[in-house]
Amino acid sequence: MKVLLIGSGGREHALAWKLAQSPRLTKLFVAPGNPGMADSATLVDIAVDDHAAILDFCKSKAIEFVVIGPEGPLVGGLSDLLRAEKFTVFGPSMAAAQLEGSKGFTKDICARYGIPTGAYKRFSNADDAKAYVIEQGAPIVVKADGLAAGKGVTVAMTLEEALAAITDCFDGAFGTAGAEVVVEAYLDGEEASFFCLSDGKTALALATAQDHKRVGDGDTGPNTGGMGAYSPAPVMTPEMVERTMKEIIEPTIRGMADSGYPFTGVFFAGLMITNKGPELIEYNVRFGDPETQVLMMRLKSDLLDLLYAASTGTLDEVRAEWSDDVALTVVMASKGYPGAYAKNTPIAALPHTVDGERVFHAGTALKDGELVATGGRVLNVTATGNTVAQAQTRAYALIEGVEWENGFCRRDIGWRAVARSQG
Repeated sequence: MKVLLIGSGGREHALAWKLAQSPRLTKLFVAPGNPGMADSATLVDIAVDDHAAILDFCKSKAIEFVVIGPEGPLVGGLSDLLRAEKFTVFGPSMAAAQLEGSKGFTKDICARYGIPTGAYKRFSNADDAKAYVIEQGAPIVVKADGLAAGKGVTVAMTLEEALAAITDCFDGAFGTAGAEVVVEAYLDGEEASFFCLSDGKTALALATAQDHKRVGDGDTGPNTGGMGAYSPAPVMTPEMVERTMKEIIEPTIRGMADSGYPFTGVFFAGLMITNKGPELIEYNVRFGDPETQVLMMRLKSDLLDLLYAASTGTLDEVRAEWSDDVALTVVMASKGYPGAYAKNTPIAALPHTVDGERVFHAGTALKDGELVATGGRVLNVTATGNTVAQAQTRAYALIEGVEWENGFCRRDIGWRAVARSQG
């Protein structure tokens, strides 16, 4: 099968690495890809938002299956364009991608179908939003309604923080994403990421992970797109997975179909495990980043089979098998992230890896033959182990082999799970 993967980040590098292992694959292309993917796929210089060029490429190369990595092209309708031309695509329609494209849309679906989530209100002007926040008090959560690359969410512990976040949204800090704001109740508990494939009617649970959103050790500092992750998440017990499927995922699949937006692709449910059980924080409609990196290290099944089944209505014919190992990834980011940072800083060396270790590229490029950092999140240094502590030790040992003066990372990825195992 000839496959085109869309995207250029760490998530796509992990997907490319896993897809390349499929015996069904004849040729893998990635558009635009990054230097780390060159040993798994043929890189194609087409931007993810150049839908016309992507369509032309699919026709010229007789591509049989397209896997869309990032949320932007999904919310922008790339899957609809390709399906109209009879291509098989992994990823939801533009209408179904509203689950990620609009926080308010998701909250409305939850309200309509009884899916547990924090109480909320939607606002289209700052004054009303601020009045509501003052009435509710802190802690409280303020979200830009649209896509903001993981940065449009403020978990405000004080009223001042909440009011400033509202001002930022309506002043254009997140562009059009902040034209509407969702204010919701603060949920107290432990966060987890849950992944599940859907073909529009059948759901196949994948695996769990725990992400580390804040930039600093001990979960301090501003939110980021994610500074590291591990899988599985101990908080997601078999009972909690079963409840998540029954109370959150299955009603969503039914609700989306009832609403006229049948969902095919992957549900990435951001959960808060509260004293009441699992509650939905948000949906993403693509694989998580950096969670994909740890999921792919643990997946024993053929990824191509799973994604193709989700895209062709045959999900009930496949199953996913997972290694019992723990996988952990540490994000190396450019100094200054998630604020302003220097671009094109040289990465002099990367560590040698053995089985159970990978360095996934997230924001790199080759300039004059030299590897440089082009993004905020740049490398995903990943390792497996029998325990979280062992995977953590291996990942941080690998980091010592990264020679990049402008890079930094958190030093405590996996700390909750390590503490739990030692307790």
